[in-house]
Amino acid sequence: MVMARVTSKGQVTIPVEVRKSLGIKAGDGLLFEAPRDDGMARFRVVRQRRLPELAGALPATRSYPGKEAVREEVGRTRGRERSRRPEP
Repeated sequence: MVMARVTSKGQVTIPVEVRKSLGIKAGDGLLFEAPRDDGMARFRVVRQRRLPELAGALPATRSYPGKEAVREEVGRTRGRERSRRPEP
């Protein structure tokens, strides 16, 4: 069993052995559950989702036209925006 102290600001450093055994990484969260009748409190690790893990999370509403087509469309849009601005 490993012990940690609570600071005056209510902060706790999770010991490295505990972080490693639970796979806790920077950016992850901890969800705390209030103590039950037996006095035991629980927490759960809420993993921060990494960008590659989100690929395919939402259904595509249209096909991807390709990188070059996207760049051309962005260029046209920015050109229209610039042409509407008054000269300084």
